[in-house]
Amino acid sequence: MAHALNITHGGLNLTARIRDLIDCIKRANARAREYSKTYSELQRLSDRELNDIGIRRCDIADIAREHAYCS
Repeated sequence: MAHALNITHGGLNLTARIRDLIDCIKRANARAREYSKTYSELQRLSDRELNDIGIRRCDIADIAREHAYCS
C-alpha cells in the first residue's frame, strides 16, 4: 500500500520568505537611520533657528518620527 504525502504552503517557499524577511529588516533599518539623521539635524539647531521655522524643541522627536515612518 503506497502513501502519498502532499505538502501545501501559502504560496511562498522558504527562500522567498527569508528574502522577504531580510527586505523587511533592511527597510526598518533604513527608516531608523532616517529618524536618527532627522532627529540629530533638528537637535543641532539653536532655539532661535527652530523658532524661525516654527518648531518647538519638544516636538523634534515627533517630527523626526513622522518624517521617517509616515512618509
